[in-house]
Amino acid sequence: MSAQQETGTATAHRVVILGAGYAGMAAAVQLAARVKGREEVRVTVVNAQERFTERMRLHMTATGQRLAELSIPELLEGTGARFVRGWVTAVDADARTVRIDDDRVLPYDTLVYGLGGVADTSAVPGAEDHAYTLSGAQDAELLADRLAGLRSGTVVVVGSGLTGIESAAEIAERHPRLSVVLLGGREPGAGMNPKARAYVHAALDRLGVRVRAGAEVVKVLPGAVELAGGESIAADAVLWTGGTRVSPLAAAAGLAVDERGRVVTDAALRSVSHPEVYAIGDAAAIRQGYGVMHGTCQGGMPTGVHAALSIDRVLRGRQPKPFRFGYYHTPVSLGRGDAVVQFTRPDDSPRRFCLVGRMAVRYKETVTASAWPTYGRMKKMPASGAFWPRGGRFTRARGTK
Repeated sequence: MSAQQETGTATAHRVVILGAGYAGMAAAVQLAARVKGREEVRVTVVNAQERFTERMRLHMTATGQRLAELSIPELLEGTGARFVRGWVTAVDADARTVRIDDDRVLPYDTLVYGLGGVADTSAVPGAEDHAYTLSGAQDAELLADRLAGLRSGTVVVVGSGLTGIESAAEIAERHPRLSVVLLGGREPGAGMNPKARAYVHAALDRLGVRVRAGAEVVKVLPGAVELAGGESIAADAVLWTGGTRVSPLAAAAGLAVDERGRVVTDAALRSVSHPEVYAIGDAAAIRQGYGVMHGTCQGGMPTGVHAALSIDRVLRGRQPKPFRFGYYHTPVSLGRGDAVVQFTRPDDSPRRFCLVGRMAVRYKETVTASAWPTYGRMKKMPASGAFWPRGGRFTRARGTK
């Protein structure tokens, strides 16, 4: 298929966005809104599914709760952006092409790489074969089916980070007939202030979740997990939330990546080895004054918007601006009727202030539900998406004011 067939014009600048998660959708809607009506720019969005995955609600999907059907093509209607459904199977950074489902090739002039992370089940034997994950809606639905079929038994949640906490609490609340064990190297809420951390522990205890901090899983078996030291814990279902990994496509394409396979970017979110490629969200190793950003929705959407702004500036003959972002909160669900919100400094360290209980539930739900309406507003008012905490001195590069 020729470039002219793909774009409708041989002279259009072809921007291809890979992935329509929180970051990819932000980039797609923001850029499409800003170049709408400009025939010299064509925006194409590639994603494996037409339905938008609300990753912040996957622990709800895993317990059988129905979520809204959010259609990516419907949201993109009227923006001028084209949607292509398919799996990205290869990127050729030298030829500037993307292969879809092994049988279609999309050429690009500018690429936005937003293929986010999935649960890392590769490091521990048996995890890939015997553990469930929350890498996507279908994975969560498989766990929901398993839990619904258990009359009794034990569910082991591996990983005591935010996803593990939310999942353990949700399972314990929705399936009180099941015993839930939360295993992790650190205690739940380790990054929170003492009040918030104590509240998390009290909520898990109230829900009957057994917490084992300092536990290292070395093997997952069909009906158990094996810990370092030889102890074995029987498990009728294992949910793996212990870390994430990114797609190997970026490294295979020859893009400069870090030790975790994330695309290393410059200050404008361009690949340091291929400046026509922008990397966003979990797929990018983005350095700020406090270190490399970790993957969250609160940081992912701003990276997508900033990439769109940078591309638009370059297309207009201007230089892109450096990206700056500071964290501001860590909201954690503890079932449907409880939550804790830890407010943070821009470097993600905890502040003294936190919300708990019903007020935290309302706050968390407002945050979780905000992404889709935000995309809708950006279609009409793209500038509305360009506001986020820049982080002040925490993100400022040395030698600048």
